[in-house]
Amino acid sequence: MAETNDIQQDLKKGQFKSLLVENIKYKTLLTKKYQDKKPYSPKDNRKIMAFIPGKIVKIYVTINQKVKAGDKLLTLEAMKMMNNILAPLDGTIQQITVKEGDKVTKDKMLIEFR
Repeated sequence: MAETNDIQQDLKKGQFKSLLVENIKYKTLLTKKYQDKKPYSPKDNRKIMAFIPGKIVKIYVTINQKVKAGDKLLTLEAMKMMNNILAPLDGTIQQITVKEGDKVTKDKMLIEFR
């Protein structure tokens, strides 16, 4: 019975949040981790992001250069492995945010297409 009173008090305080799952609405307590979670955003293929922390070894493209899908853009060294980053689509290089020798963190933008 005490648990029911605690739940009713939490409801009055507004700590419970509505959560919609498969068109069913639930009242629940959300953890801080869940509340601080970054909202989902679809992947933008026009922005090349570092998929792992590492070091930029070589950049093969320049700004305003036209590239085709599959062209080599740069080499990222991570855990003693050389990872060639390839163009996911045809386009023109709009921006290069790194230079050779830079150390990058995961999810850092490396190259942006136009």
